[in-house]
Amino acid sequence: MKQVDVEQLKKVFASLPENPRVLVSGNFGTPRELLALFDSVVPEYTLHMLNAQRGIPDRPGVTYETAFVGVGMRGSQRLNYVPSRLSLLPVMLRDELAPDVVLIHTSEPRFDTVSLGIEVNILPAAIESAREHGGLVVAQANPNMPYTYGDSQIYENEIDFLFTYEEPLSVHTPVPISDIAANIGSKIAELVSSGSTLQLGIGSVPDAVVERMGDRKDLRIWTEMFSDGVLNLEKIGALDTEIPITASFIFGSQELYGWLNLNRRVRMLRTEKTNDPSLIAKQAKMTSINAALQVDLLDQANASRVRDKIYSGFGGSTDFIVGSLHSRGGKSFMTLPSWHAKSDTSKIVPMISEGVTSFQHSFVVTEQGIAQCFGNSEADQAKNLLNHAAHPRAKDQLLAAAKKMGL
Repeated sequence: MKQVDVEQLKKVFASLPENPRVLVSGNFGTPRELLALFDSVVPEYTLHMLNAQRGIPDRPGVTYETAFVGVGMRGSQRLNYVPSRLSLLPVMLRDELAPDVVLIHTSEPRFDTVSLGIEVNILPAAIESAREHGGLVVAQANPNMPYTYGDSQIYENEIDFLFTYEEPLSVHTPVPISDIAANIGSKIAELVSSGSTLQLGIGSVPDAVVERMGDRKDLRIWTEMFSDGVLNLEKIGALDTEIPITASFIFGSQELYGWLNLNRRVRMLRTEKTNDPSLIAKQAKMTSINAALQVDLLDQANASRVRDKIYSGFGGSTDFIVGSLHSRGGKSFMTLPSWHAKSDTSKIVPMISEGVTSFQHSFVVTEQGIAQCFGNSEADQAKNLLNHAAHPRAKDQLLAAAKKMGL
């Protein structure tokens, strides 16, 4: 590893092959200064990021590539969406989408390592692929990045160049939990017992579930990502202290980032592990909580497409749904409001037309109630969705459609 300044780094980037593929820390761990420096030197390139946020380079010459579309890439005419379960994306990076350059956001060096901090995810696989194919790995070391343990620890000999630059990390500002989200969260919480393992994302429904977990004991966390709700569970003694908190990326408050730093309670693992359905299935009473845009009477969910265009992607939901159903005592919850206020339409529909993201859930939960799906015939699934999850305004139409579909 060679430590470099701005001018040295510009020369490195200027020597890259024409139109390289650059993979950059995504979600909320983007090294913004390093990416901006790269963009100022390289005229044309393919930018591969997961869940890219606002503020990334957006100009002719920059082609976006991702398996999960974030707000920073959503709707772009220069977007190449690559369908993939998150657990399989590292395979693509190894065999089909090998990066020429990997830009990572790390802690400052500690002994002979740096840490990927709050964003591990696909980065270890990307680093390995770049090195195998003769690519470069460049790190932006940031004093504000917490040092986390596990697969987040990267040895100096895995990095070609290190550039030190201090910038603030993105922080999550919680929004008030809506009445609908609180209602859904309360219904889910009633079915989650002590000793369960939770997959929690970011959003009002997971927040609402966590708020109602205060009287549970020995909860475990095996999740793709988590936020401050997990810290709150730790504070009140609801977590099993003998089992590490396992995740692949994190987004939260400055307090959460401070708690993460050098905290061996938290184990940050690469995507191939956190999202491996066989490993998820081994967790005690694995409970996954995911959100959909629509669910149909066959218990098929669309969580990725709007008006026939990609909105997000499969992400990790498919991995966790399958893993949870294989776990002894596991449950998979698919959540959504029953009614779309802006379009004034039902979110429980006769048949998904946008593209199916997942199917076969334990329960579909709306503010109207809980529809049990797993273990039921397709007719009973439809009946439960209609009677317990659908909005009252949609029931007559859904009943007529169910009869027409032979349900």
